[in-house]
Amino acid sequence: MSAELVERYLEHVRVEKRLAARTVELYALDLQKLAANAAQAGVELTQVRNAHVRRWVAQMHSGGRSGRGIALILSGWRSFYRWLGREGLVTHNPVQDVRAPKQGKPLPKALGVDDAVQLADYQQADGDPWLDARDAAIVELLYGCGLRVGELVGLDVNAGPSARGWIDLASGDAHVLGKGSKRRTVPIGSKAAQALAHWLPLRDQAPWAAQQPALFTGQHGTRLTAQAVWQRLKRRSLLAGLATPVHPHMLRHSFASHVLQSSGDLRAVQELLGHANITTTQVYTRLDFQHLAKAYDAAHPRAQRKGKR
Repeated sequence: MSAELVERYLEHVRVEKRLAARTVELYALDLQKLAANAAQAGVELTQVRNAHVRRWVAQMHSGGRSGRGIALILSGWRSFYRWLGREGLVTHNPVQDVRAPKQGKPLPKALGVDDAVQLADYQQADGDPWLDARDAAIVELLYGCGLRVGELVGLDVNAGPSARGWIDLASGDAHVLGKGSKRRTVPIGSKAAQALAHWLPLRDQAPWAAQQPALFTGQHGTRLTAQAVWQRLKRRSLLAGLATPVHPHMLRHSFASHVLQSSGDLRAVQELLGHANITTTQVYTRLDFQHLAKAYDAAHPRAQRKGKR
């Protein structure tokens, strides 16, 4: 009976819900696991109870399955029992209030100071001066101001009624539109100001410059997309000789980590990043502690590991 119910459900999601073939395949694998667990417990799929599901979650977790992987499996099981309920085959959903174990949040990836400076200072000997100047200004704003890539590509040259964000070089500020349509003002460092002062005259020489308000554009005059910035950063980081490809948010993480290392002012970093809640910013204290731990391990005589002389 269990195998028949699984087949009926898979046919339902394949034909009526029109899910992709790969999704149906993953559902099938998850339901095979469910059926095997039920068989081992000596119950039909329609007889599974909340306690069974909780026991199986604990077994998966102790077996090394990640919290995210368990959550995906539970989602498939939950949908299956929801369908059984609509078919009148069960009176309750045994997976309804079962949650996967919490997964520890991974640390954001940040560059070391030397790598960040190496990326910012990189100049391609035989590159296009127009592209090089634009990309240098992009790196300086992402790393020097901690902007999100969406905030960066939304910048205009000047303030205006339709501008999402703009640069005020005279006052040394970037005005950006962040998450939740919240505006904030971020100071522009001297290196970013120099890069922008080099880029803007080159940009203004383009034939479309007067009609295009965007600060950063492609060579055909269209506003640069977030995807294009990702591609240019990846290319630049590889050419600069960095060990790992760099993406825009990595520069934002690097900005936050390096400011916190230098200042220790978590509240200021929160304001600069535009975080609504300081708990979001606190993840950088873990990066800061990692940095301090490495410095301690390298420099303190009592930090030497056994076997290291």
